[in-house]
Amino acid sequence: MTALLDIDQLLDQMESGLRQALEQRGVESPVLIGIRTGGVWLADVLSKRLGIEEPFGELDISFYRDDFSRIGLNPRVKPSSLPFDTEGRDIILIDDVIMSGRTIRAAMNEIFDYGRPASIILATLIDLGARELPIQPDVAGKTMALESHQRVKLRGPDPLRIELQEAGQ
Repeated sequence: MTALLDIDQLLDQMESGLRQALEQRGVESPVLIGIRTGGVWLADVLSKRLGIEEPFGELDISFYRDDFSRIGLNPRVKPSSLPFDTEGRDIILIDDVIMSGRTIRAAMNEIFDYGRPASIILATLIDLGARELPIQPDVAGKTMALESHQRVKLRGPDPLRIELQEAGQ
C-alpha cells in the first residue's frame, strides 16, 4: 500500500466545487448525506468546511444494492440515519469513490424512499470512470484511472488518508 494523493488538496477541490455548484443553482440551505463508510467521514469534514450546521445524514445502502441477492448481506449493516425530512430539500450526496455508478443508484433509491428531494448534487472524492450506469458526479476531488490490478481506498476517519492497493493486499 502506498499513499496516493494529498487528502487536503482533494478536500479543498471538493469544497470549492460544492460552493460553486451551490451558487450556480441558487441553493442556500442544503443538507448533506454521506454513504457509509467513507462518504460519512467526508460529510463530517465537508459540513464543517461549508458551515452547514444541520446534522448530516448517513446512508447504509446494503439492502438497496442490485447485487444483494448474489453477494448477501454485509455483516456490518447499520440502519441509515437521516435526521431531517428529504421532501423538497436540496441534498448534497457524498461518497468516497465512484466507479460503476451502482452505489449512487442504490443511494438515490433509498433517499427517494424517504421523500422526493428538490435536487441532489453528487460529490465524490475520487472519480474512477468505468461507469456501468449513466451517473456522473457534479463535483469530484480528482478524476483518475487505475490499472485493473489496482484499487483505491479511503482510510480513516482520523486521520483521513487515501491508499492505493495492489490486488491481494
